[in-house]
Amino acid sequence: MFIYLSKKIAIPNNIHLKCVSWNKDQGFIACGGDDDDAKLKGLAAPSNLSMNQTLEGHSGAWYEEMINNRNKSVVRSMSWNADGQKICIVYEDGAVIVGSVDGNRIWGKELKGNQLAHVAWSPDSKILLFGMANGEVQIYDNQGNFIVKMTISCLSNATGAISIAGIHWYSGTGGYVEPDCPCLAICFDNGRCQIMRYDNDENPVCIDTLMNVVSIQWNHCGSVLAVAGSLRAANQDKEFNVVQFYTPFGEHLRTLKVPGKQMTGVGWEGGGLRIGLAVDSYIYFANIRPDYKWGYCCSTVVYAYTKPERLEYCVVFWDTKNNEKFVKYVKSLMSITTSGDFCILASKADDTQPQYVLILCNSIGTPLDSKYIDIDPLFVTMTKTHVIAASKEAFYLWQYRVAKKLTALEINQVTRTKKEGRERVYHIDSNPSGANEGSPDFAKAFTGRESGTIHRYSLPNVVLLHKYTLNNRAYYLSLNCNSRQALNVFMQIQLVALHIYY
Repeated sequence: MFIYLSKKIAIPNNIHLKCVSWNKDQGFIACGGDDDDAKLKGLAAPSNLSMNQTLEGHSGAWYEEMINNRNKSVVRSMSWNADGQKICIVYEDGAVIVGSVDGNRIWGKELKGNQLAHVAWSPDSKILLFGMANGEVQIYDNQGNFIVKMTISCLSNATGAISIAGIHWYSGTGGYVEPDCPCLAICFDNGRCQIMRYDNDENPVCIDTLMNVVSIQWNHCGSVLAVAGSLRAANQDKEFNVVQFYTPFGEHLRTLKVPGKQMTGVGWEGGGLRIGLAVDSYIYFANIRPDYKWGYCCSTVVYAYTKPERLEYCVVFWDTKNNEKFVKYVKSLMSITTSGDFCILASKADDTQPQYVLILCNSIGTPLDSKYIDIDPLFVTMTKTHVIAASKEAFYLWQYRVAKKLTALEINQVTRTKKEGRERVYHIDSNPSGANEGSPDFAKAFTGRESGTIHRYSLPNVVLLHKYTLNNRAYYLSLNCNSRQALNVFMQIQLVALHIYY
């Protein structure tokens, strides 16, 4: 995933912003600031970063549908349910009001002795979560009856005063990245965050972002959680604004540094390709370029997406020459990798077993072979003869066979590698020497480590040829067509070309 700032819009009269929200359907941006000021803005098409655009206010008439002027307390949070038919409004003094979209009040209740700060609906609108000023989260039914206090696992060993920075329960309207996927995010101002599958999940995903968090929000399909706040620079007293992006399983994706003094809110665009950030008296916009699951083989585009009505990924094999599409559904799909006439679909094998499966398919999606492996295939690549899958500690090599006529060179390679078997697993710290007989094939395989070290191996013998030590952690690694130059993209968006010599 690649993220970059694209636009900056100024708020008239230097009004300091408190929050920002993006309409998912019509694309309008709403922002609220000091002195009860609210603005509504329609955005132009994405362009280069502009530093001096002015936000124009809403020019139409405001229609008052439901007024709750209590004159005793202030509104701290409000939330619409998944279908947009009900809204829940919470006041700081413990008052709760649930109303309908046509402006009628459904019910109201006083939660005496509680200082409310946040509210969220469950996807089925049967449960309400109330976040308290002291960091507690209480669970109620949709009629206002108390059920239980939520267990907060991410705050173990935390000290000092803690408050909730945000609660966001993804509604599931855009589908899920996999069955039983975590979708309820609760984050605290000290940077601790837990992501749960349901409200009484006993094994939530816990994250320590190491930030001072002010706001969180899921994207349109629940695949990325944006956590906005500030981060203290190493060995310095200065803090800077950042947005960190996580998967539902707690894996850190990217960090976006944002100018300004104080960030107060974050909002996703309806399609998940832009975010709006409230910073001081400005709205910053950033463009998102996700890592799509797709590939190209034999004039066929292979791509995957999720459907709200299905738990599996929909994988489409689109023959661009004949304009024909072949569809198959894959549960817990992790990646799509292509080479020549074939593709590899990597997925989790079963929820009950910690195994993964690599499925070899042709250009119309027909499975030709499959292998079950015990390592997590976070990174997968393939050639016309081999599939390589790597986890954080090891890599797996599979020489695949398909029903076709082999050339003399391929037959010779198959004969040599059969002596050690068609499947092998290597630990990243091992030093494989390969086979002794015959001359090695200097087709290259590279692995990049978080420390910045790049390992170069020969194939198919798998001999460690060289180690390259770099100063930064590699984010992306690619070879040119003759394998003599490697391109590395680092986490700080630096590009380095690595020349390969023999």
